[in-house]
Amino acid sequence: MNVYGADRIRNVALVGHQGSGKTMLAESMLFAAGALQRMGTIAEGNTVSDYHPSEKEREMSVFASLLHIESNGIKINVIDTPGYPDFVGEVAASLHVVDTAIFVINAAEGVQVGTELAWRAAEDDSTPAMFVINHLDKQNTDFRSVVAQIKERFGRGATVVQLPVGGSTRSIIDVLLMKQITFDNKGKATLSEIDDAFTAEAETLHNDLIENIAENDESLMELYFEKGTLTEEEMRHGLRAAMVQRELFPIFLTSATGHVGVSRLLEVIGNVCPAPTDLPEASTVGGGSIASDAKAEPVALIYRTMAEHHVGDYSFFRVFSGTLEHGMDLVNAQTGVTERLGQLFTISGQHREPVDKMVAGDLGALVKLKNTHTNNTLHQKGSKVEMTPIEFPEPHYSIAVVSMRDGEEDKLAQGLHQLAEEDPSLSMVHDQHLSQLVLGGQGEMHLEIVKYRLKNRFGVDIEFSRPKVAYRETVQAQSRAKYRHKKQTGGAGQFADISMLIEPLEGEFVPPSDISKRGEETQETSWGSKIEFINAIVGGVIDMRRFFGAIRKGVLEASQNGPVAGYPVGDVRVVIYDGGMHAVDSNDAAFKSAARMCYRDAFRSANPVLLEPIYDVEVLVPESYTGDVMGDMNTRRARIQGIEAEGIFQKIIAQVPEAELYRYSTTLRSLTQGRGLHRSKFSHYEAMPRHVQDKVVAEAQELEEA
Repeated sequence: MNVYGADRIRNVALVGHQGSGKTMLAESMLFAAGALQRMGTIAEGNTVSDYHPSEKEREMSVFASLLHIESNGIKINVIDTPGYPDFVGEVAASLHVVDTAIFVINAAEGVQVGTELAWRAAEDDSTPAMFVINHLDKQNTDFRSVVAQIKERFGRGATVVQLPVGGSTRSIIDVLLMKQITFDNKGKATLSEIDDAFTAEAETLHNDLIENIAENDESLMELYFEKGTLTEEEMRHGLRAAMVQRELFPIFLTSATGHVGVSRLLEVIGNVCPAPTDLPEASTVGGGSIASDAKAEPVALIYRTMAEHHVGDYSFFRVFSGTLEHGMDLVNAQTGVTERLGQLFTISGQHREPVDKMVAGDLGALVKLKNTHTNNTLHQKGSKVEMTPIEFPEPHYSIAVVSMRDGEEDKLAQGLHQLAEEDPSLSMVHDQHLSQLVLGGQGEMHLEIVKYRLKNRFGVDIEFSRPKVAYRETVQAQSRAKYRHKKQTGGAGQFADISMLIEPLEGEFVPPSDISKRGEETQETSWGSKIEFINAIVGGVIDMRRFFGAIRKGVLEASQNGPVAGYPVGDVRVVIYDGGMHAVDSNDAAFKSAARMCYRDAFRSANPVLLEPIYDVEVLVPESYTGDVMGDMNTRRARIQGIEAEGIFQKIIAQVPEAELYRYSTTLRSLTQGRGLHRSKFSHYEAMPRHVQDKVVAEAQELEEA
């Protein structure tokens, strides 16, 4: 395997909606470059990039797969990404390390939600982009309609470079070359003059392309004014520069399974798409940057880790600076641990090829590092460089997880911890109060894959169940209670007398006429609320210097399991204003018990209420599905905040109780034929309707009695 300099490397990611043909386009690219003698198919499960058993079983991409192609003296690293929205974390990681995002669009379906999702990720990383309209040979395709959708959603920078020849599924017109290209059954291209029927449209698009390129480059604008045109080389140069600035996004055509347009696409990637050296310096934490220079100190980012028994354990990386070599010692910027690099590999799916070194700009893999994980930076000893991390999406689909065999809880936790380190779009939370382990991810399919990997990699069988909702309790009115704790068992007994006022924690405390405020202390709860304690004891009826700690402890213990339904309590003010003690029998245990019981009595009389978590939800759907989605939202006690147009989609903004969001992503996909997408984020707690509270309280009582 040759070692390529950064100027002869191209890093691209195939991104887009599920079913747009990314995997088969990658397969066709390998075939066109001579890396394959025969193309595999999704149905047969023998494509290079979809090699994982879970991908073959589902006939869809689940993981981002790295491939490499050598074509015309250029090394093209291709990352084939999943299109299913549940695996958006794989897309985010891939776009962070490539230099061009190739948006693959199904010619029969047009711009879909998955395209939109990937576009946002590319925007976040300022990744240059281009479009490939695929499946030209399908029925009911409308090239011009798809182009109109692209322009409507992604702006005037979307620029047509190729158009189909009407009546033919094997010919396209390239307005950069100003040639008609016909492809045989094996993808071999033959150039000819453009058919007369398409000459006028081709010339118009050719001139539009020249003008768009010239508008973004002053020197080319001067040449254009001087000559009235630009050469092919000048156009390629200008198009690359405009792509780097994200001013232009060229549109190309392919039929991947028919080998149409693919060899030309490889040429375009090689002579138009930017090399690592064409891009601005990569940003580092702290506001610095580093150039893609093979002679500089080595810096690499681990963008993905993968550990599977059938392919091995790998750390996938991009070399951002310097040169990586086998046996080199590098330091993990996040942990400070020194790692010795094992064998370096170039990767094509599950096939690996060892190399001696890799230079700045290249993508590769090495045997998985023990103490280095996804999003970690490796650098030279003595350096302080840390690459800007990948921003992974927050989980918005949760499920409770239970091991199917007793005694495997530690094994389950270890497996989930490792999978979450490899995939930061996963989360694992153990809620001690609810006695449940909750796994968070991007959707139902995402978590099914986790279940599959736990069984096949760690030997842990799990089952999913509906997660319990973390309700909270508080009060809505002021209430008072008195409690006297008295025990006599022979010898020293127990005595504590407490008078307590509780009220909602809103604003400053306004003492009633019979209470004088003395001092206060605020205690944070485990869920982010507060319990405020006020000492209003007068005349020393209780020695608060001695017993305040015990009183506070009793209240906090009672707050862990609220009187309404056993949920944690918060946002309550507790005022100790009267009481009594005994010179011999009063002690910490007595005051702790008295405080606990007095607090519970006062709480029950203070109009207690259950609070439920409310989430901010955004739903992105094609306009035709808006009514159905809104109707479903109304059944979920949603408060619609507004509807906004976002390109060809409608964005519904709402606030929805967490209890109503269980399996929502599955319902949304059913309602919208897979074209809907949603995001959710915790907003706040608020009181639930009384009829809902009564149901939750009844369920809690049934569990307690059982």
